[in-house]
Amino acid sequence: MFESVRSLIAEHGELQEELADPALHADAARAKKVNRRYAELSRIVHAHEVWVQAGDDLEAARELAKEDDAFAEEIPALEEQLAAAQEKLRRLLIPRDPDDGRDVIMEIKGGEGGAESALFAADLLRMYIQYAQSKGWKTELLERDESDLGGYKNVQVAIKSNATDPSQGVWAHLKYEGGVHRVQRVPVTETQGRIHTSTTGVLVFPEVDEPEEVEINQNDLKIDVYRSSGPGGQSVNTTDSAVRITHVPTGIVVSMQNEKSQLQNREAAMRVLRARLLARQQEELDAAASDARKSQIRSMDRSERIRTYNFPENRIADHRTGYKAYNLDAVMNGALDPIIESAIRADEEARLAAVGDDA
Repeated sequence: MFESVRSLIAEHGELQEELADPALHADAARAKKVNRRYAELSRIVHAHEVWVQAGDDLEAARELAKEDDAFAEEIPALEEQLAAAQEKLRRLLIPRDPDDGRDVIMEIKGGEGGAESALFAADLLRMYIQYAQSKGWKTELLERDESDLGGYKNVQVAIKSNATDPSQGVWAHLKYEGGVHRVQRVPVTETQGRIHTSTTGVLVFPEVDEPEEVEINQNDLKIDVYRSSGPGGQSVNTTDSAVRITHVPTGIVVSMQNEKSQLQNREAAMRVLRARLLARQQEELDAAASDARKSQIRSMDRSERIRTYNFPENRIADHRTGYKAYNLDAVMNGALDPIIESAIRADEEARLAAVGDDA
C-alpha cells in the first residue's frame, strides 16, 4: 500500500507549483479543486514524513543499544510510535469519497406521526443548524413548508464551509445523516401522557460547485409557476412566484416558494435539482464500484431507520454503528460530534477490511 505514497508525493509537488501560478486563480472552480486536493495530499505527505522519521529513530535506537543498554529501554516506545504512524498513514491512504469537500443541501421531511413528525423535523433542523454553527459553517434556509403547529412538513437548508481540507468538509460529516430518524416522546397534542413513536426523513445531497458540473438540457425541464401559500393553505403571495421544476428523464421534482421573487425561487430550485442529479450520478457510480470504494455506513436505502431519539430516557442510539449515549438533550443542541465520529470510524474500518480483502 505504501508504494502508492510516492506518486501522491509527486502529485503534491505538482499541485504546489500549480498553486503558485497566478493564472490558476483566474479560474475559481479549478482553484477550489486544486486547493482541496492539495490539502488532502498534505495530510498524507505529513503522515509519511512522521512515519519515516519514526522508522529512522527506531533504527538509530537499535544501533545505539548494541553499545549502550540505556537506549534499549527506548525501543518499545519507539516501536509503538512507528506502529501508530504506520496505521495513521494506512488510514489516510483509504480511497476517499470524492465529494467529501463539498457543501450540502439537506432536506428534512415529516414522516409517520403527522403533526408530531413535523414538530420533530423542526427540532432536527435546529439541531443541524447549531451543529453547523459549532463547526463555523454557514446555513441558508432554501425552502420550508410549515405545519399548523409550527413544525415543518418539509424544509430544505444549504450548509456551507470554507474548509479546503476535504476531511473537514460538510459532506464528509453530514453524508451519514440521510435516512429515517425515529423519535419517542410524549407529543404536545397527547392529553393522556402516552409516549408516541414518530419518524422524520432526512435527505442529504452534495452541492454542485459550478453549474457546469451537471449538464442539464433545458428541453428536459417542465417548469410550472403557481401562487405560494402558507400553513393550512393560507395565501401569502398575490403573484405566481412559486416554482415547480420537473426533470422529465429522472422524474425528480423540486418546488420552491420561500422567496417572493419567481426568479429567486427558480434559481433555488435549479440549485437543489443539480444537487439531486449529482447525488444520483454518484450513486450510480458507487453501485458499479468495488466494495472498497462504497460507503459502508451511508446506505443507499433512504428508508433505512438510522437513529432513535428517546426523550423519556434522554437516550440517543445509532442503529448502524451501535453508538448509544444518555445525553439526548445535548445532542438536540448540536452536540453531534461523537455520533458522527462513530459513523466515520465504522466506515473507515469497513473500507480497510474491503481493501484488505481485495489485496
